[in-house]
Amino acid sequence: MATDFSSIPIIDISPLLAKADDPKMAEDPGVLEVVKQLDKACTEAGFFYVKGHGFPETLLKEVRDVTRRFFELSYEEKAKIKMTPAAGFRGYQRLGENITKGVPDMHEAIDCYREVTKDMYGDLGKVMEGSNQWPQNPPTFKVLMEEYVSLCRDLARKIMRGIALALGGSPNEFEGQRAGDPFWVMRLIGYPGVSSVNGTNVHKNDIGCGAHTDYGLLTLLNQDDDVNALQVRNLSGEWITAPPVPGTFVCNIGDMLKIYSNGLYESTLHRVINNNSKYRVSIVYFYETNFDTAVEPLDTHKTRANGNKEFKRAVYGEHLTGKVLTNFVDL
Repeated sequence: MATDFSSIPIIDISPLLAKADDPKMAEDPGVLEVVKQLDKACTEAGFFYVKGHGFPETLLKEVRDVTRRFFELSYEEKAKIKMTPAAGFRGYQRLGENITKGVPDMHEAIDCYREVTKDMYGDLGKVMEGSNQWPQNPPTFKVLMEEYVSLCRDLARKIMRGIALALGGSPNEFEGQRAGDPFWVMRLIGYPGVSSVNGTNVHKNDIGCGAHTDYGLLTLLNQDDDVNALQVRNLSGEWITAPPVPGTFVCNIGDMLKIYSNGLYESTLHRVINNNSKYRVSIVYFYETNFDTAVEPLDTHKTRANGNKEFKRAVYGEHLTGKVLTNFVDL
């Protein structure tokens, strides 16, 4: 049985955001305190909550509400934007179409990626070429989500400046060739709850999303305030609930940041099990490196004090494409 993960810190990042574009941000005491907290969270948990992020709570709720209304539509209506390989794996997927480690996940979703034009990344990007498929109903859906993506991209970039300082680099360590032209992924996800049949609880779903790590640098999760479902595996190997904290994003680090830090920052396993009667909506934004970047440990982390070998390099686009091609069934 999972218990509350009370050790996941809540970090007020407003001092970092206030100075994120200041060339002297690394000299600011408020920034340095946030950097210290980010380093501790990334080292010990790989997960943290952020408040003071500047997003109106009304916007966080609106993107969830619009997504929920879409999932309430008939399958025939939702299937108008059905995910296909021809769309670069963008669009709607029904329950069980997403798989994690060979097991169907009990969620439905709309998958969105930074749009990739023909030959934008050569052969590396062929699989991901396509445009996002947005619902026509409500007509404001596309505009709202594109605004949200833009705000998330800016927030993630600024948090990554703090993480760069935590790793002993310059604030701009994750810009330029590394993530100056960042790829992004967004998943709008719905998890059915438990239904009641003849007075007995029957799980329509078992694992809403199987245990996995995220692929890129930093994840921003906007989840329903009243449904406990996200679980994180702690350093002892126990599954711990990461309960919603209203007005915050849940953040976690991904596989590429694990490589950049030479394993100092772990991309933590997490999963979703919705044992509630309520349907759960989560909006997940993934901030990634440049698509064609070859990721390897930062100069400050080429060698490890404990003698561990350097992580092998990885090209982000290859890593993402390899995952995408094995993540879906019946497409």
